[in-house]
Amino acid sequence: MKDFKLIIVTGMSGAGKTLACRSLEDLDYFCVDNLPPMLIPKFVELCSHSSDHMQKFVLVVDARSKDFFETFMQVLDEIDEQNVPYQLLFMDASDAVIIRRYKETRRRHPMDPNALVSDAIKQERKALDKIKQRATHIIDTSNLKSGELKERITKMFKTNDSGRMNINILSFGFKFGVPLESDLIFDVRFLPNPFYDEKLRYKSGNVADVAKYIDSFDITRQFKEKLDDFIDFLVPQYINEGKSQLVISVGCTGGMHRSVFIAHHIYKLLKDKDYLVNIEHRDLMKNKVEEHIADEDIAD
Repeated sequence: MKDFKLIIVTGMSGAGKTLACRSLEDLDYFCVDNLPPMLIPKFVELCSHSSDHMQKFVLVVDARSKDFFETFMQVLDEIDEQNVPYQLLFMDASDAVIIRRYKETRRRHPMDPNALVSDAIKQERKALDKIKQRATHIIDTSNLKSGELKERITKMFKTNDSGRMNINILSFGFKFGVPLESDLIFDVRFLPNPFYDEKLRYKSGNVADVAKYIDSFDITRQFKEKLDDFIDFLVPQYINEGKSQLVISVGCTGGMHRSVFIAHHIYKLLKDKDYLVNIEHRDLMKNKVEEHIADEDIAD
């Protein structure tokens, strides 16, 4: 059980438990929302003895479960008796902020759907007082933006094996449209175009002859040097911000030569630095391609 990690998320309704759960999912935790408290001990027993690769779990438990207040304290005692390690994250916010959030969403308060939100909050806060005292962590979201909450969650619960940012490198052709999912877009239409060489026209940017042609120009080498410095600087900044996915798109006219070559260059740069990186050539096969090989087989 040394690798088993359990986080129980609870707290005030409207305080941000859902956002906390999503942030923990980005850290590779398996999240179960609104599990009835009476099922928690059995769930924990099964998970803690599982041989499956999943070892990190999050349980979100709150007033939506009708037996929450009657059984939750008892359930925590049972888990303690089992000597199961866990952390209790209590999400909180001021009454005024919670009231504002419920007005914005126009939802009923689960504590008492027929009461005024302010009255339901008072009831819930009083009922949660003893549970809050047992919390390992308390986060007050009254003045936190969603990005700030994610950053705080990441700092609290990130482990060495979790939360690695997934980087996707995407080559494309501008004539087929700009990828909407892009975080960064590099337009490489200024580079020399192999299309005008009949011997290279129908070979992709991953073929050695095409790569050699594009790389033979000073402007290409200068661009790659500046690009490498920019990527080396920028990627760690995104990781520090807690970003879970980064899409770097590289475009040329048709998405066959220059964008493919530069996309592969970025892919190799990041892979050599042990980043979690994938590559896709979105529009390559929309062209008349007679020769193409896999990125892994190309040497810069």
